[in-house]
Amino acid sequence: MAVTCVRVPREEGEATRKRLAERDAIAEEYEITVEDGYLYIPLSEEVDRAALEEGYEVVDRELERRETQTLPADPLGFEPSYERLGDIAIVDEDDDERAREIAEAIVASDLPVETVVNRASPIEGELRVRQWDVLVGERTETVHREYGSAFELDIEEVYFSPRLATERHRVVEQVAADERFFDMFAGVGPFVIPAAKRGADCVGVDLNEVAVEYLRRNAERNGVADRVTAIHGDVRDVEGFDDWADRIVMNLPHSADEFLETAVALADEDCVVHYYDIQPDSDPFGPGERAIRAAAEPDYEMTVENRRTVRSYAPHESNVCLDVRLQR
Repeated sequence: MAVTCVRVPREEGEATRKRLAERDAIAEEYEITVEDGYLYIPLSEEVDRAALEEGYEVVDRELERRETQTLPADPLGFEPSYERLGDIAIVDEDDDERAREIAEAIVASDLPVETVVNRASPIEGELRVRQWDVLVGERTETVHREYGSAFELDIEEVYFSPRLATERHRVVEQVAADERFFDMFAGVGPFVIPAAKRGADCVGVDLNEVAVEYLRRNAERNGVADRVTAIHGDVRDVEGFDDWADRIVMNLPHSADEFLETAVALADEDCVVHYYDIQPDSDPFGPGERAIRAAAEPDYEMTVENRRTVRSYAPHESNVCLDVRLQR
């Protein structure tokens, strides 16, 4: 199978392997291969090629999977469903016995997992947090790595979805250096931090005080504290940023429409808004478009640049994104 690898001279191989391992950048399920004096070190899918240090040669190469790797499916006899968030594995099982069986198989495998939790409640309240049953381990705090950025967080205290990594990367890839970037519901910074790493001047606001503290720590961890302003509070009460933003992220499905007046006030003369919504499949984009247009006109001309279905949310409902340009 073709795998993205770092190609490095053999004599530099161990030092390079250690540096990549420190960043959780190595795909452990593939063998490191040596050929013609070079090491080929497989990279995990979450690594951003552009985020690698200069001097690395990145190539695609056919590699064999590690035959000795033990996976959760081996003792179970079936492929369990779980998500990885740093060194935490998340399962979603109604049957407690089955959940514990899966948890034990995960920690017995070669996966770098220390804690396994089961969802014990839906997302609840203004702060959008869940209750969890800790099946194995003790810590609910971890460091999750995504496309070259590292995010410290506690799943009991903040909301974070690893499923949205590709969507976040899509948005951040559009960010230009010196852009003014405003995330109205920033959490621990999964949009803000990589945008700042691209050279943007970023503001992140969140109602969850713990999330805002993690946002500050993550800005320091990723070396972008000088380009990140983290604010605790309701974004509708934040002052000093009228007519400021070149790009706004509104990732608060179900209720983002309640904040459109604030978004329009934040927008500069030419601003892109990434508006997230959950709507019936029969009309996934119409309600959002109408709400944005009502808030923006007549002061701004609105152009829909992209309509995107992010994922299925529930039967006959989708999580969607509208990329909208507002021009005064």
